[in-house]
Amino acid sequence: MRTFNEIKNTIETGLGRYSCDLKLANVRLVNVFSSEIYDTNISIKNGRIVSIDPSVELEALETIDCHGHYAVPGLIDSHMHFETTMLSPEALASVVVPQGTTTLCADLMEIANVAGTDGLKAMLESISRLPYRMLIEVSSRVPTAPGLETNGAYMGAEAVREIMDWQEAVSLGELDPSKILFVGDDYIEKIADTLARRKIVNGHAIGRMGQELNVYASAGISDDHECVTPEELLARLRVGMSVLIREGSTERNVDELISGVVREGLPLDNLMFCTDDKHPGEIKHEGHINYNVSRSIELGMKPMDAIKLATINAAKHFRLEDEIGVIAPGRLADVLIIPDLKTMRPEKVFFEGKLVAENGSLTQECPVSVYPEWIKNTVHLMKPMTADAFIKPAITKEGSAEVLVIDLIDRQIINRKLVTALPCSNGQILPDIERDIAKLAVVERYGKTGGVGIGFVRGFGLRSGALAFSTSHDHHNIVTVGANDADMALAVNTVASMQGGLCVADGGSVLAKMCLPIGGLMSEKTADEVMAELDVLNREAKNLGCTGSAPFMTLSFISLPTVPELGLTDMGLVDVLEHKLIQVEQ
Repeated sequence: MRTFNEIKNTIETGLGRYSCDLKLANVRLVNVFSSEIYDTNISIKNGRIVSIDPSVELEALETIDCHGHYAVPGLIDSHMHFETTMLSPEALASVVVPQGTTTLCADLMEIANVAGTDGLKAMLESISRLPYRMLIEVSSRVPTAPGLETNGAYMGAEAVREIMDWQEAVSLGELDPSKILFVGDDYIEKIADTLARRKIVNGHAIGRMGQELNVYASAGISDDHECVTPEELLARLRVGMSVLIREGSTERNVDELISGVVREGLPLDNLMFCTDDKHPGEIKHEGHINYNVSRSIELGMKPMDAIKLATINAAKHFRLEDEIGVIAPGRLADVLIIPDLKTMRPEKVFFEGKLVAENGSLTQECPVSVYPEWIKNTVHLMKPMTADAFIKPAITKEGSAEVLVIDLIDRQIINRKLVTALPCSNGQILPDIERDIAKLAVVERYGKTGGVGIGFVRGFGLRSGALAFSTSHDHHNIVTVGANDADMALAVNTVASMQGGLCVADGGSVLAKMCLPIGGLMSEKTADEVMAELDVLNREAKNLGCTGSAPFMTLSFISLPTVPELGLTDMGLVDVLEHKLIQVEQ
């Protein structure tokens, strides 16, 4: 919020009465308002842009010669979750800021589902020290699927209303169709409160088309980040919803969607980019939102258009174009100096007029806060797991049983229902490792019920051992996949003993593990340390046969009861579209 004194000071600086703090001289300005690129200087005072006029000569305390390189607005991630990066907000800075991202629109629903409003407040303690902007998409689903899962907290309409008044709150976080199609009054109240504040409502319309999509949009939903085909993208544009084109670790949508947009010549005004869920190693080596831009250019989109999707389009969507998303007078001075628009690798990153990253690194460390002890004590199994806890009783005692299996789709979080026969022995249904069908389980971790949901999954490639992870969307119980029950029990117990984390076990031994103590979701370590540990875990998972590039990210989404067609929670197997528990054995 700009004050009287700030506005007056900016005006008087532009009139030459005061010196600017900084001049970025000799730039090629990428003006996303006028769709022009031209030579000029950028004058900055108190974190805001005073002038971009090429003919004006304002004095500045410091001048940086940018050698004719491009000046691009800071990039905006229009939807993400800190928790799935496994990094604290401070540690994430070293990964995303050097890539040119200066604004993150974060739905903190993961920590909210674990620790409620207090968890959100603990996360926000870091905001004033971050070299980027954290905006909040206020979590709408805490819990995500009432009656289908056990989680750690509850945030009703009154709590959401309070948080929506926080300065950082820009929208109501992703709301899945079941809350509207089943006419949930509590959720409709949250929508009404949000719209009354002239803020937007983020969507999560995975798999919905036709009249269901029309009904969903009619509730006031503004966008969707779950499109996987150009047909779905166009359907959302037709009903007045914007599309957030996502490129995460397991949700790779840029190639398919941008190719379709370019091929069909679809309008771009209501398209923008997000990552949703992307592991830090992939961000560091591949890129963040700058990857979405550069890949879109490779796919045939004009550089100016691709940059608009990452800047002004997102700013307008969140009604923030008067502050961010463009290099123009009065706006906050988030500026990238980039030698080559096609590669989109920043040489320098300025956040609110300060140089925060240069040549791929932060200019100053951003140490991790000391988080309160209570938020590092959220995993409470009612009793240690044993192999017997993962037995799936069979109606058919011997021979085989017809079973519903979660069938993974490569590079996506959606899955298919697979009905197939699995062997039965001694009254229990067994996995079929030769056919790549492993056992899957979700263990309640809040000490409330002790429930264990058991099912089966195809597509992990696991030949032996087990994986376990305390990030299982959105309830964040402990999810495990395994070739045998004993290693599943070992992996789950190891995760619980660390108060959250990841584990790979095989043959009765722990092969690798990583501690995630902040809500059982995030590490207190640096990004480099987390990436190194995750590399070891992924390597050990691959040695056990896992074929995906991000097996733990895949594992975290299997338990999501809002992504079609099936999900598994601590209460059992969920038919996502019908929003109900169903039997594994048919």
